[in-house]
Amino acid sequence: MKTLKEQTDAKIEAGRQANPEFMKGVDAAINKAKEFEQGANALKVGQKAIDFELPNQEGESVSLKKLISQGPVVITFYRGDWCPYCNLQLRALQARLEEIQTLGATLVAISPQVPDGSLTKTEISEMNFTVLSDQNAKVASQYGVAWEVPEFLLDHMRVDRNLDLEKINNGNSSVLPIPATFIIGTNGIITWNYVNVDYRTRSEPEDIIEALKNLV
Repeated sequence: MKTLKEQTDAKIEAGRQANPEFMKGVDAAINKAKEFEQGANALKVGQKAIDFELPNQEGESVSLKKLISQGPVVITFYRGDWCPYCNLQLRALQARLEEIQTLGATLVAISPQVPDGSLTKTEISEMNFTVLSDQNAKVASQYGVAWEVPEFLLDHMRVDRNLDLEKINNGNSSVLPIPATFIIGTNGIITWNYVNVDYRTRSEPEDIIEALKNLV
């Protein structure tokens, strides 16, 4: 099986072949984000995780406090089910979910998408882990992984992909989470994280599993 990086690299290369000018623009936008150190204020290993309470895809409220009372929690922020890189990541996590759960951990995926009936029909909502809705990106901001999306990329979403983020995210049309993953122990302390403002790169499930093994 290919690693997640191999899969995302292949998708990036396919994008470069199909639309080289657009991908050059993405590279420039990502480099600018890195230059301004966006994501540098993300919560660090050793810091206390910030508690939150968010609705799942059925509209039921889920709190971090309750989750960590049952064991370690893996939180991954993703942009939405419209993002192909997010779908690759979540499918890769689903493939290793049994190992994550065997280590006593709960996997939680958080995006700004509205928790309505449409979500339950998507591939993401059919996966066997908790999907939470952070519509105004408040939790993403608290964790230091909220990103004001450049107009260049917003135009691409509106025009080329016919995506209405304002509708998808119930009013939030320009702030998305930096794809980031945090492992939180039962004491509420962050024990491992991965933060990268380049939305095309993600943490490997294997690295998450190894971090959980070290925690156990």
